[in-house]
Amino acid sequence: MEDVALDSLDRQLIEGLMIDGRVPLRRLAEVLGVSDQTVVRRYRRMRAAGLVRVVGLPLGRRVGLFESWLRVQCMPDATLAVAEALARRPDIAWVKLGSGGTEIHCMTKARTRRDRDVLLLDKLPRTRRVTGVSAHTILRTFSGGPDRWFGLDALGPEQTAALERPAPQGPPPTERYSLDDAELAMLAVLGRDGRAGFPELAGASGLSESTARRRLDRLRELGAVYFDVELVPTALGYEAEATLLLTAEPARLAQVGAALGGHPEVPFAAVVTGAANVMAVVVCRDTEALYTYLTERVGAVEGVRQVEVIPTLRSVKRAGMFVEDGRLVDQPPASS
Repeated sequence: MEDVALDSLDRQLIEGLMIDGRVPLRRLAEVLGVSDQTVVRRYRRMRAAGLVRVVGLPLGRRVGLFESWLRVQCMPDATLAVAEALARRPDIAWVKLGSGGTEIHCMTKARTRRDRDVLLLDKLPRTRRVTGVSAHTILRTFSGGPDRWFGLDALGPEQTAALERPAPQGPPPTERYSLDDAELAMLAVLGRDGRAGFPELAGASGLSESTARRRLDRLRELGAVYFDVELVPTALGYEAEATLLLTAEPARLAQVGAALGGHPEVPFAAVVTGAANVMAVVVCRDTEALYTYLTERVGAVEGVRQVEVIPTLRSVKRAGMFVEDGRLVDQPPASS
């Protein structure tokens, strides 16, 4: 596949989609000051090259998913095989290799407590060459998910404001939302292509196009579904990716989480269960930039007592898509 070099306009386009993954491309072209054809061509090129993908995802805490971050230790000769097996599971969204190639990190999104427990208490412990498993429940996220990443900084304030969706009226709902079969069918399509048209969503769900449109608008307003832009960091020049596990004083957990979540180097930060009670994913230009971030940015955050840095050696799956040769590809169909 031909290599695609991303320029400043590509970065602006990507950030625009991070603000609203389903913004009409003609509107995005207007905000960026270029032609509709230019935006369409650029987006199709990046998507076809596997560099960028818009995806529509359920928000776990709103729809009752059981979300956990797992650390799976393996014998060195089995790590990749175990990681690929985990990546084939539909209830696992992210899979990475770290810690010298003997550790797998993954994010589970189980629909029931039983599904989660079967994986943690039965399947993984019985897997040959797996030497240890620890599970950490996601308690609160501070960046990632519906909270977009601010690391690109490619758009000006006026452009950002022009693309932002109106804030929902009234207080955010607190009760869980139960997705029905039609909504689950639409999400199966949106998980592969967050910009899928309403004819495709209607065909998958059995709804009319107008009903599918109203249903998706409602899911977004209720905060049950959000749209994200997934990409491979190296495509934007970020060669150093790592997971940070921080131990913070309990009284400063929210302060530490919010501080990390506001750093442009951090696309994901959350408070989790365990001795290390804050987790963050960090992307930097190179290892020197990572060192600077740790010493100058993390070191300045009050309340952090300890930090473990785990370099990412390889991404196997990101937001439900496989990563092959630095490109995002669709998950292969499950074998019968």
